[in-house]
Amino acid sequence: MSTPSRSAESVHQSQWMDWAIRIGLVTYGVVHLLVGWLALQLAFGDKEDQASNSGAMHYLAQQPLGGFLVWVIAIGMVFLVIWRLLEFGFGYPEESDDKKRWRKRATSLLKAVIYGAIAFSAFTTATGDGGGKGGSDSMTAKLMQMSGGQLIVGAVGLAIIGYGISLVVRGWTEKFRENLDAQGQSGQDGSAYVLAGKVGYIAKGIAIGLVGGLFVYAAITHDAKKSGGLDQALQKVLQVPFGQALLAAIAIGIAAYGIFCFARAKHLSR
Repeated sequence: MSTPSRSAESVHQSQWMDWAIRIGLVTYGVVHLLVGWLALQLAFGDKEDQASNSGAMHYLAQQPLGGFLVWVIAIGMVFLVIWRLLEFGFGYPEESDDKKRWRKRATSLLKAVIYGAIAFSAFTTATGDGGGKGGSDSMTAKLMQMSGGQLIVGAVGLAIIGYGISLVVRGWTEKFRENLDAQGQSGQDGSAYVLAGKVGYIAKGIAIGLVGGLFVYAAITHDAKKSGGLDQALQKVLQVPFGQALLAAIAIGIAAYGIFCFARAKHLSR
C-alpha cells in the first residue's frame, strides 16, 4: 500500500475522525428535526417553508443565529462526506466476502452523495445563493429529453424506492443497533434510543419510498412535473384518506430519526 493510501487509512481509523463523525451526526440530526417540524406544520396547514432538506436550511437561516448554524451544519455534513468516502476506499477490511464488502462500500458512496447534497444545500443557503428553485422536476425534465430518458427516470425511481425499503427493513429488524455501542443499547436510555431508531428508520424509509414513487409515476406518464422531492411527496400524503394523521406520524418519525442521530453520536460504533 502506498504512503498516501496508508495516511488516508490512518485518518479513517483515527480518534479525530470519530469526533468529526460525531459532529456530523449531530448536524444530521438537527436537519431531520427541522424537516420533521416542517412536515408537522404541513400536516396542520401551516406551511411557510418546504418540508425538505433545503426547506430546513432556509427555515433555520431565518432564526436568530441561523446563518451561523447553517454554516455549522454545512461543515458537519462535509465531515460525514469525508467519512463515507474514506469508508468507500478503506472500509470493511474484516469482510471476507469480496462481493459483500464492495456492496457495503457502494452503500457508503451513496451515503456520501446524500450527505454531499445536504452540505451543498447548506452552503448555498449560507452564502445567499439558495433562493433559486431548480427542483427535481426540472432535473427529471432534462433526463426525459435524453435518449432512453424515460427508462432512466423510472430506474432512478425504483432505486430510490429500493433505498426506502432498505431503511424500513433496517428499522423493523433493528439492524441499526450495530451503530450503537453496548452502553447505547442497554438500560432505559438504550431502550429509548432503539425505539427512536426503529420509528425513525421506518418513517424515513416510507418518506423516501414516496419520493421514488413520484419518479416512477413521472416515467410512466412521461410527465416530469409528476416527479418531486420530499416536500411534494409529503403533500401527496395529505390527499389520501386520513392523510393528515398519516403525515403527522411520518413527521414525528422523521424527528425520531434525528433523535437517533444524537444517540448515535453519543454512543458511536463503527
